[in-house]
Amino acid sequence: MQSRQSSSWRLSSSGAAVIATVATIALTAIGASRAADPITSLDNPAVKYRPAKQPSAVLNRGGVEAIIITNAAGGDRLPQHRAGYSGVASLTHAKRRESLFVPAYAGLNFEHIHDGTTRDRGILFEPRRAPMQLRLIDEHTVELYQTPTPTWKLESSTRYAILPDGAIEMTFECIPRGKTFRNDYIGLFWASYIHQPESLDIHFRGSSSQKPAEQNAAKWIRGVTPAHGVKSTHVSANDKRRFEHDADFPLTLVFNRSEYEYREPWYYGVSHGMALAMMFRPGDLVRMSQSPSGGGGGNPAWDFQFFADNYQVGERYQMVVRALYAPYESREQMERATSKHRAALAK
Repeated sequence: MQSRQSSSWRLSSSGAAVIATVATIALTAIGASRAADPITSLDNPAVKYRPAKQPSAVLNRGGVEAIIITNAAGGDRLPQHRAGYSGVASLTHAKRRESLFVPAYAGLNFEHIHDGTTRDRGILFEPRRAPMQLRLIDEHTVELYQTPTPTWKLESSTRYAILPDGAIEMTFECIPRGKTFRNDYIGLFWASYIHQPESLDIHFRGSSSQKPAEQNAAKWIRGVTPAHGVKSTHVSANDKRRFEHDADFPLTLVFNRSEYEYREPWYYGVSHGMALAMMFRPGDLVRMSQSPSGGGGGNPAWDFQFFADNYQVGERYQMVVRALYAPYESREQMERATSKHRAALAK
């Protein structure tokens, strides 16, 4: 890599926090000194769970219903859901009973593991095919546990907790079990396939990446990408990392940047009078990505990426995301509706 500012929370499997070297100015900007204790059953023996008998579970709260599924087919509960897509198979609201997501696919779907090197498609899409176990934690919380994957040897657990207002908090934790990533970083990618929205675009607070910061006030940006893998990824203004990757790396969404950078770590998109807001911890330096056709014609993908750079075998890495699905009125209303969640993530 050309630059090694750390984006990730690096933690030993015993739970001690170890924060990688970060530029002082970035530390001040993103608050990267806060601790991140183990949350999921991956590395916290205090978490009690029982394995589910079915591949899916229903979470209901705050007028929102989310059906969480492994990468198995949907069965009787979700007959249209295809194998290979995990996460939130269906997301509905009291104000809209049709799912936000393409019925065959999913949202907050663990899509890729990579290191920037050109590999067989099956390897780059390994989260789709490595075995997953659905773990039931409590009435409002489940996890998707994945054993160390065949190629990357990445063990992970993804927790989906539905909060009182219906927002979903997704906590992803992983531990690399082998020195398998050639470029010294772990690249991870999540996709949400949106079903036939009126607008394919996302909205976020950002600025031009082509101008100096002092000439570049933050404003609302309408993220538009003309084709899959073209101007697809919006990086934080605090993210100065450059990840080495092959010139013919086939996951074109990952490294093809837009001309914008975000100043606030969240975005939203609108579909059928409803909005999906995706909110991130500032210190995770998540990269926001989009495709106009990721889920097929008229079905955009509203995505995000996480990188654990300078990774160490046996250490735990963590990312926390919140997703709010709510009726849409205006930008100002979305700012108000998301404010408490964004504040919680910034602590």
